[in-house]
Amino acid sequence: MPILIISDIHANLAAFEAVLADAEGQWDTIWCLGDIIGYGPNPNECVDLLRQYDHISLSGNHDWAVLGKLDINSFNDEAQTAVRWTQSVLREDVRTYMETLPTTLLKEPFTLVHASPRQPVWEYILDAYTAAVNFSYFDTTYCLVGHTHVPGAFQQENNHILVHQPDYRQPRTLSETRCIINPGSVGQPRDSDPRAAYALLDPETLTWEYRRVDYPIVQTQEQMNKIGMPEKLITRLAHGW
Repeated sequence: MPILIISDIHANLAAFEAVLADAEGQWDTIWCLGDIIGYGPNPNECVDLLRQYDHISLSGNHDWAVLGKLDINSFNDEAQTAVRWTQSVLREDVRTYMETLPTTLLKEPFTLVHASPRQPVWEYILDAYTAAVNFSYFDTTYCLVGHTHVPGAFQQENNHILVHQPDYRQPRTLSETRCIINPGSVGQPRDSDPRAAYALLDPETLTWEYRRVDYPIVQTQEQMNKIGMPEKLITRLAHGW
């Protein structure tokens, strides 16, 4: 059975539930690439839901910030507000679970990181140059990353980096050459498509499938408004940026 590949849920329970419903019966374990919490209104609920399933998860930069492992002054004002609110509501058992999450995992032939193999918690791989530098920081054929909230892949082909855009609902066999692959964000996409993003991976056939699914954005926005999240964080959900 395939693996459900998710990243950057960002405490958006409605988006997470939509992904699980869309992929129901098509996977038997979850690989989560980090940032379960931060930005959204349901940090405890998202962690609780993830823990109901067989899964592995990484810790992302927002997870670290909430846990006090990052100086939140490195975040913009809106993100700082979200971090402080999340810190104020995070249950102790959820905090204890979050403290156990690593920043890097090895699942041959995959390396899993939140941001990049060079800087697992913080660096954004958004262009071919940054991707090229990062290939020397992992030894497996494939590296799965999140953090950018943008789905896509960078393929190392001889001395060139090929950039691949997602082709949704079209299962593809992974290239035999090395790749850095991003499934996109469940809870806060930033590629001008507000739908929740995720992927399915068949580890036996090395088949990868990008997916998008609609979710009730207004529901999340209303919850964020009720708890006083910054307007920018609320508005961006509807626009995918």
